[in-house]
Formats: sequence, C-alpha cells, structure tokens
Amino acid sequence: MRFRRRLTLFAVTVAAAPLALGACTSDRRPGQQHAETRAKPEVTVTPAEGSRDVPISGEIGTDVKHGRVTAVRITDDKGATVEAEPREDGTGWVPSKPLAPKRTYTAEVTVTGDSGDTVTRKTTFTTQPKSSKPAISSVLYFAGNRTYGTAMPVTVAFDPPIPKEARADVQRRLFVKTDPPQPGTWSWVSDGSQVYYRAPDFWRPGTTISVRSALEGLPIGKEHVGDTDKRATSKIGRQVQLEIDNATKRMSVFQDGKLLRKLPVSLGKPSTPTSSGKMVIMEKHDFTTFDTRGSADPYVVDVEDAQRLTWRGEFIHGAPWSEGDQGYTNVSHGCTNLSAANADWLMGVTQVGDLVTVKGTEVPLDEGNGWTAWNVSWEQFAKGSALPVPAGLQPTPTQAPDPGAVAGGSPEPAPSASGG
Repeated sequence: MRFRRRLTLFAVTVAAAPLALGACTSDRRPGQQHAETRAKPEVTVTPAEGSRDVPISGEIGTDVKHGRVTAVRITDDKGATVEAEPREDGTGWVPSKPLAPKRTYTAEVTVTGDSGDTVTRKTTFTTQPKSSKPAISSVLYFAGNRTYGTAMPVTVAFDPPIPKEARADVQRRLFVKTDPPQPGTWSWVSDGSQVYYRAPDFWRPGTTISVRSALEGLPIGKEHVGDTDKRATSKIGRQVQLEIDNATKRMSVFQDGKLLRKLPVSLGKPSTPTSSGKMVIMEKHDFTTFDTRGSADPYVVDVEDAQRLTWRGEFIHGAPWSEGDQGYTNVSHGCTNLSAANADWLMGVTQVGDLVTVKGTEVPLDEGNGWTAWNVSWEQFAKGSALPVPAGLQPTPTQAPDPGAVAGGSPEPAPSASGG
C-alpha cells in the first residue's frame, strides 16, 4: 500500500448518487449526432453523519460510483485543517496523524461524475475518549535517514503477537511508498509476531522507501489497541550479497553481481550448527559482547566486527582464536567465524539489509528467526498477506534470484545475547 499524493483535508464522510448508462436512439436520421445520457455520481461516506466513539485511528471512507472524488476538506471542532493522505485504491483518506480523543470533526467530500455533475456531502463525527485498553507494542525495523541493502524488508514486530482475525485491520494501516515505484506486499510470520514488506525482486539501488506504521489507537481484536504512529524514509544503497557454503568452508562476497573475494570461514560445530537459508544482515557492531550465561553452553566473549543474522544469536564476526580452523573445520557456536582482517574488510563492504545465503549445514533456518522474508519464494511470501494481493503482483512460481544477480534485475522479539 502506498500514498501517491497528499491532500489537505478536514474530517470527512461522503455520499453520492448512481449513474444511468448512456443509450443511443435506433431511429436517428442520417447525420444525427449520437444521443447519450450519463448517470450522476453516487457516493457513500464513512463514518456516517452523527457517529460517536470513532477510534482516533479513524479515516474517511468513500465508495464512489460513476465519478471520482475531486475535493476533500476535513476540519476539527476549532476550525483547524486536518491533513490526510488518500489510499492508493481510492477507498478513503487517512489523517496524517492520529485524531484527538473526544473531539468532533467535519468532512466535506466533493465528487465529480462522468457527466460533469458534482455532488458534495458533509458528515460530522466524534472520536471516543482515550482508550483504557492495553496497547500492543510494535517495533518498526526501518529507521529514517539510513542507507540499507537491496534485500532490506520493512519489518514490524509485535508484542504480544497479532491474532489472525485482526491481521487484515493492522495490515491496512501499514503503508509503504517507493520511488521509483517498485510495488510489493506484506506477509505475516505464522505466529503473528512479525510482518514483512518486500517486492518480488530485490530493491533497486537508489530507491527511496517511505514507511508509515499508523497503528496508534487502532482497535486490535477486543482487548487491545495499537500503540504509536511511526514514520521513516531511507534509501537503498549498493547491491551486496554473501554466499556461505559449508561444503567448501568459504564465503563468496558479491557486489553489483561481481565476485569481490572468497573468504575462509568456520561455521557451527555439530552440537551448535549454523542455520541454512536466506538471511538478512540486521545489525552491525564494531564491538560487542556475547554472554550466554544461563544456557546449556555458557560463555562470555568480546568480539569485534559482528553482524547479526538471527534473533537467536547467529552472527558473522571476527574470531582470531579460530583462524587455524577457518576453511577447514567448524568450531563455532553457530556463528560464521572470519579472521580479524577479513571481518574488518567485510564491515566496510556490507550494509544492514544485505542478503546472506548459507547452504549445506545440518539445520534449516526457522521462520521468523531474523528477517526471513527472502527465505521463501515470492509465491509463498504472497500467501502470507492478510489482504488480497494486487492483480499485478499475483505470484507465479519462479526460480529464486541468483546470489550474484544485480538487485532488481531479471531474473534475478527481543534479540538473544548469544553468539559464537
């Protein structure tokens, strides 16, 4: 879902009238102009006139026949203008920030019909008092003014998870706009703890992505409401992908489709194997501490040049203690060990949002253990949407993009402190 334009509005609901199809006379004389009549516009607007206890997440809905909305004006009870952004599908306008509780809003909507006639409807409604229901905490893993890799999924995490029956309502309040346009869809992790947004192919370098998670005051099921309204705009940088092969104990580093280097690695030993699958770099740390006290294999170790791949503590990092094993034997606690020099070099190449593919290890990557949006085909990803996928994005089974392919080409929870 994306906003293509912004309108300045005042609280609204609208109604309109149906059109009659044009008809032509069968007995017209030669040369007589074709006679035609057109139906007048018809519109239905929500909230209905006089509605009370409207959630502060309320928006102006319009159902138009035989015309289009040409003006929307929304004001509060003090006469101040309320800005709103139109939904891409034309079904309504979403205020640019949550409405205030216990306030009255008025909306005027003008519809211009195919006949040229116009209809204006006015509606007035009142929002509910501040909700006393507990809020579901949400985290938007897409910060503003950053540069991300081409596999960066827009990720929203929830605590507690969103029940299946409430996911469509939540998804309708999550908005993504890309410039240049590269449409995608949202897909839910099966337990409702995370939802991802991506396109069928990787983002094109240079793309600007603007995100809004407009959940404040949104009723979620019967017991909860959404917590906050968040926005962020960032860009996509160069195309970088890493491929790690357990059979060769090597990491291949690609940039813009070209192989830069092959680096020896040591992966997880048999008792703590590394996950195989398509992951995304989630965090980068020049220095951090792995502390697994309380686990079956407790240890505390300081590491440099660490890049997180999963919530459960799999990282790529410098491991000078295992340099003799790198390229030959797996000795880690599940992480990808590099020499200090190679880990330092890699930190200068990668970005949060770069794709990392690991293959040939003993265990597969679990759904939701990290940002796993690319660990499934587009066909399977689209099935995870709680709303219909736009016709132009209906999936067809395709081969997964090659790790060395240029992005956009053709074909082309609380984190664990563990590491190893």
